[in-house]
Amino acid sequence: MSTENKPPSCEYYEHTFSNMNRYKTKPKLQTKEKPFSCEICGSAFTLNGNLKIHMRIHKGEKPYSCKICGTAFTLNGNLKAHMRTHTGEKPFSCKICDSVFASKSTLKNHIRVHTGEKPYCCQICGSMFSFKGNLQKHLRTHTGEKPYTCKICESSFSESSSLKTHTRTHTGEKQFSCTICGKAFTQKHHLKNHIRSHTGEKPYSCKICTSSFATNLSLKNHVLIHLGHQPYACNICSARFPLKSRLDTHMRIHEGEKAYSCQVCGAAFSQNASLQKHMRVHTGEKPYSCKFCGNSFSESSTLKCHIRIHTGEKPYSCKFCKSAFPRNSALQCHLRTHTGEKPYHCLVCGLSFALRCGLNNHMRTHTGEKPYSCKICPSSFSLNSVLKSHMRTHTGERPYCCKICGSSFSQNSQLKSHMRIHTGEKPYVCNVCGSAFSRKFTLIKHVRRHTGEKPFLL
Repeated sequence: MSTENKPPSCEYYEHTFSNMNRYKTKPKLQTKEKPFSCEICGSAFTLNGNLKIHMRIHKGEKPYSCKICGTAFTLNGNLKAHMRTHTGEKPFSCKICDSVFASKSTLKNHIRVHTGEKPYCCQICGSMFSFKGNLQKHLRTHTGEKPYTCKICESSFSESSSLKTHTRTHTGEKQFSCTICGKAFTQKHHLKNHIRSHTGEKPYSCKICTSSFATNLSLKNHVLIHLGHQPYACNICSARFPLKSRLDTHMRIHEGEKAYSCQVCGAAFSQNASLQKHMRVHTGEKPYSCKFCGNSFSESSTLKCHIRIHTGEKPYSCKFCKSAFPRNSALQCHLRTHTGEKPYHCLVCGLSFALRCGLNNHMRTHTGEKPYSCKICPSSFSLNSVLKSHMRTHTGERPYCCKICGSSFSQNSQLKSHMRIHTGEKPYVCNVCGSAFSRKFTLIKHVRRHTGEKPFLL
């Protein structure tokens, strides 16, 4: 073969080319020479064809269109990748976990999940990222750039996803619905958090104590309590809070502000969460279900206490005795048996009570109110417990049994009196002669012998 007809060869590698154009290009690839520059942004390319493709970005030229949905693309390769969204084809497989992807670039990004590779570095703070898109988002935290603008109110955002979420506040769109209770949300992660109110799942655990939380934000706020980080102080009562939002809520207690009103009955509340709980009184909604027995509750705290019936958990212990309780409120009531505290006072006669329900029951002795009526006979009672005891006179039920002789009784007080026959206990003592009795009624009859009282004479 003559020298004139011999195919050109590369001086860097043992490689020959079919034509002179390919021969001229090859040395540029090896020397990394980039003679073709963009006059707009200065980007340089090895091949003139690559420059032409790049220019489409500036011109907005998108010559490759999808025949199914009409979407247009700058590169033919992008169109091919897009077509797989219609066909469902995913030809690129991960060799580590068998996940499949529609594009090679997506697979390449996925591989970094396994390798931990983070090739994109922030030149300002040194933070590393696995994906270029994440780096670009991160850079906006330094530059303050917010390229995504709301067409309705002109608010700007650093991410397109934030703009989409914001737009729903205008449209009212709530595309994420709970399959259990039907409640809808504007954001997917809000729905995910809501679902945990039904399942009781609390995946975020405190490493300092045993507390666990349904959301990561709740955990972060909780950790601040351990760290003692409570920079927000109330200037009235000196209470401190880790978050300004909690201080703002607390201030409404002092100011008496109740900004959240019920549209049904007009009741007002200082917190939106309190209003939401109140609304369930009208709607009858009980979104919190027990996984053991299926009972439903209107508040998560009530469900939490109920669960302890099944688990037997009693986390609240008395510091005076060994008694333990499933609820803190029950412990506080119990403590009054040790301290003798009676904070609930009758405004009519001045009697004091340890429990609010005790005061409420007592007030009926003044008002004569008897709200508990028997469905069988016309009798009515001031206490529900008395109605229950009365109902046994109709049903013949005797749930209180003596473990010694097997006798049964309709009331617990009757069983207690009966037990004294076996124990010989006589707690009722006559102040005149010292005689003792097992029943109070017997003592009353005995005292009449000393007083001469005869109340049953006609």
